[in-house]
Amino acid sequence: MHPLEQHMAYSSRRSFLQNSSVGLGATALASLLNADGLAASGDAQRTGGVVQPLHFPQKAKRVIFLCMAGGPSHLETFDYKPKLAEMDGQPMPAEFTAGQPIAQLQGQTLRCQGPLIGFNKHGESGQEISDFLPHTAKLADDLCIIRSMRTDQINHDPAHTVMNTGTSISGRPSMGSWINYGLGSESADLPGFVVLTSEGGRNPQPISSRQWHSGFLPSRMQGVEFRSNGDPVHYVNNPAGVTATRQRDVVETINALNRVRNETVDNPEIATRIGQYELAFRMQASVPELMDLSGETQSTLDMYGTQGADGSYAANCLLARRLAERGVRFIHLYHRGWDHHGDLVSYMKTCCGLTDKPTAALLTDLKQRGMLDDTLIIWGGEFGRTPMFQGKGKNPGRDHHIRGFSMWMAGGGIRGGMTHGATDELGYNATDNVVHVNDLHATMLHQLGIDHKRLTYRFQGRDFRLTDIHGQVVRDILA
Repeated sequence: MHPLEQHMAYSSRRSFLQNSSVGLGATALASLLNADGLAASGDAQRTGGVVQPLHFPQKAKRVIFLCMAGGPSHLETFDYKPKLAEMDGQPMPAEFTAGQPIAQLQGQTLRCQGPLIGFNKHGESGQEISDFLPHTAKLADDLCIIRSMRTDQINHDPAHTVMNTGTSISGRPSMGSWINYGLGSESADLPGFVVLTSEGGRNPQPISSRQWHSGFLPSRMQGVEFRSNGDPVHYVNNPAGVTATRQRDVVETINALNRVRNETVDNPEIATRIGQYELAFRMQASVPELMDLSGETQSTLDMYGTQGADGSYAANCLLARRLAERGVRFIHLYHRGWDHHGDLVSYMKTCCGLTDKPTAALLTDLKQRGMLDDTLIIWGGEFGRTPMFQGKGKNPGRDHHIRGFSMWMAGGGIRGGMTHGATDELGYNATDNVVHVNDLHATMLHQLGIDHKRLTYRFQGRDFRLTDIHGQVVRDILA
């Protein structure tokens, strides 16, 4: 056969294989996982990452990141400021705000807004936690509260981009993708990076799917969003008339043809496609089983505050535990509704009412099952809120704030019962032991056994990493 005819025959066969499976559940799911666009790198297998051996002893095997999307106020959660209460209603001292970025308070008279809820000390550690979070407060001795966080971007989407990718430049890989690239997945029948979303509160900000994208990393590293009610993944169920046996035959036949083709061209993309077809087929059994909470005890359901996979944050926390048990490496929960520019007290009651009990239940459940020691939990938003008043009359709120806010970490080799860092007396600037988002990422990778400076990927002639050219491990919080 003439070389040109041979090329055309191969091309026609490839087009047939790509197009013949339209409408089949497993192939649609493979498309969802971007199997067709995988980079031809071959540098990390689905179940094994590129960091072999690990750079450090591994303290955490997985991460559950609880994102309170919209920016919870540190001044009504974990950072009590008596001086701010004393100055309530007075002009905000100009030396704090001069030349600083402010989202929606530009050109307005800036007045101090004191804390809008009481704080109390909890646990043997005596950590100060607000009365909005009574369930979390009971676990004070398990938490490392970081009061000195800083980020770079003052609006929601770019701030999420910084929190998720380490930079405000769109298109970079997300932290879950970096972790799966470094460590691989422990699950044979679920993606290594799963995203769950819920909402409730004021003005739920949209979350773009690029926040869990793999960027320039191989596409199999990207996060897969599971819906927590209905079909968790589009096309996970077979169409009417297609049995599991028939689906298995189709997958095996396509993969056999792909292997024949790969013997000729040795293309890593084809090898990856074979693996993704297999994963998609296995997910048709594993995902429905994951979502079936009928095997959970009533006491467990009551502890979380859910009776099933109903789309709530409570159900998502329970699903996070189940995903962790099944070897998923990075689990990202978003609860949208924390953008409290006005009527802060009312909306804080709503958001905390929806998230406080389930968050505490997740930590308690993991602890009871012996999993908290090797599961790193991170709680926080994309930024904090201003010490200055925003809103009208008797229903104050707070604007976006990036120069000082609070997050907490627990489990995974992090010291519990401690507070790290501090903001100034008005809660405006992080002043002591400042922790930038890049430092948070470096510390997270360290606990997973990865040196953040050595987990790199060459793209367009440059070695990239999650922390870019920044980041320091926060060693004071390590157990």
